[in-house]
Amino acid sequence: MNIFKKIYCRVFQTAFKIAIPFMPYRKPKIIYSMKEVPDIIYSNNCDNVLIVTDKSIHSLGLLNGLEKALTKRNVKYCIFDDTVANPTTENICEALTMYYSHECNALIGFGGGSSMDCAKAVGACIAKPHQSFESMKGILKIHKKLPLLIAVPTTAGTGSETTLAAVITDAKTRHKYAINDFPLIPRYAVLDPHVTVSLPKHITSTTGMDALTHAVEAYIGRSTTIDTRKDALKAVKLIFENIDKAYNEGNDLMARKNMLKASFYAGCAFTKSYVGYIHAVAHSLGGEYNVPHGLANSIILPMVLEDYGETVHRKLYRLALATGVCSKSSTVREGAEAFIQAVKDMKKRFGIGDTIPEIQEKDIPKLAKYADKEANPLYPVPVLMDAKELQKFYYMLMPKDTAKGAEEI
Repeated sequence: MNIFKKIYCRVFQTAFKIAIPFMPYRKPKIIYSMKEVPDIIYSNNCDNVLIVTDKSIHSLGLLNGLEKALTKRNVKYCIFDDTVANPTTENICEALTMYYSHECNALIGFGGGSSMDCAKAVGACIAKPHQSFESMKGILKIHKKLPLLIAVPTTAGTGSETTLAAVITDAKTRHKYAINDFPLIPRYAVLDPHVTVSLPKHITSTTGMDALTHAVEAYIGRSTTIDTRKDALKAVKLIFENIDKAYNEGNDLMARKNMLKASFYAGCAFTKSYVGYIHAVAHSLGGEYNVPHGLANSIILPMVLEDYGETVHRKLYRLALATGVCSKSSTVREGAEAFIQAVKDMKKRFGIGDTIPEIQEKDIPKLAKYADKEANPLYPVPVLMDAKELQKFYYMLMPKDTAKGAEEI
């Protein structure tokens, strides 16, 4: 990256870091049971809810507890279950039409990050009915209060129940981008472990590692605060202690609850301190090829940490100490390398590979530009890279027999 762009990025990031204490960040109120949702709806003077979810969640019966609670208390509701992975602008328009046609006055995002992001984007459209998606993307473009928004995560990974971001994909261009503003933070987060017990193993592992990526990127970034470091550290520790239990013993409610807490803490951390190039690259792959976001993050995480080199060693050493993968007698470098190896070992235990076969070499310059545009100047990464420099990660992710241009990067 040229020196002028570097200066611009660092000045921009420093300004945001200085502004953090003065910005209206808030944490959603946590509840731990679906039975409490009707009381929340009525206490906010609402009585008709649009539930935004996907067909898989619906068909698995995960909505049964919520539907039973709402029916018992005579809360009207309708269900939009057409959300796709990496929700599109078409998804949001369809859900918005249902919201208006059924005269709803509250929203519940029920599922993984895609469903919650779709619900947030619907809320943004309701708050700003005359504004296009294009004009809402970026930072602080909403300004107005959304309808009551309740988030019910069914995966312990995205942290979307805590964040001010809705990541959506343009249905025509396949470009993935974020809408970021404080009104998008859900008012309530329902961390009910019962809705996560039937998750398939591969979803448990990739979403868990998604939460790990949130916490690590927030922790190693240059815009941390005492609170975000504390939340990120808590999240990483909880994940290392519980992800294998949740993966191997899906009915372990305590492990499931702790993973939901970890995802929540990680979300709180990166909402203030942001993520980095791991997410920027993963988002571009999700937008172009529909690669599941948690899977992409899981694969990319250790390679980017290694590429950052010594700039992140001290912070990774602290994470290694907190998770018990190194001792106080270890050097900083040994601790950092032990943490990265622990992440690689985690991937291996969960059968997560090191490549993404969907990547086409001809797409790499375009994908790298998307990642550059998303990350710079906003993400306070340890080492700044431009689109040309980011291309190397896409080549690393290609199966070895197809990555012909890597040596040129």
